[in-house]
Amino acid sequence: MIEPIMAELQRTLYLSLLDKLAALMSGMAPNGSTLKPRASAFDGLIAQAAQRYDLDFALLKAVVQVESGFSANAVSPAGAKGLMQLMDSTAQAMDVADPFDPADNLDGGARFLRQLLDRYSGNVALALAAYNAGANTVDRWRGVPPYGETQAYVPRVLSLRNAYREWSA
Repeated sequence: MIEPIMAELQRTLYLSLLDKLAALMSGMAPNGSTLKPRASAFDGLIAQAAQRYDLDFALLKAVVQVESGFSANAVSPAGAKGLMQLMDSTAQAMDVADPFDPADNLDGGARFLRQLLDRYSGNVALALAAYNAGANTVDRWRGVPPYGETQAYVPRVLSLRNAYREWSA
């Protein structure tokens, strides 16, 4: 009696996940809004961190927008915190004392992104995949892992980076 109900719930969940993945791949945010370039209160801090770690401002800003939507108080279901959505272990490794402090979080996240770019010889796609899924996962799969979230994350950030390169506030 419960089996048909469970099967329908699984089917509904599966279709919902497919819809969300399709939206992510097309540049839509999980809430249905399109990710478009926009000014943020953190542009100055993002520019400073980008310069400090020799990063493309457009790339760093795209990561911040995709990760947190420019919310310094964001917390993911997995426990990632702040603008750059740093996990506690990453924040600790990057000497981030307060992951909710925008300057501290951006500094740690930018330093981490620089380390990943160096690790993958400047390959932005691999660095972004590692930022999302972890470097060990990227190494294990020898490329962008076949995880829906990561497969959607990399092109979203790259597309938004390209849009920021062409956009002016």
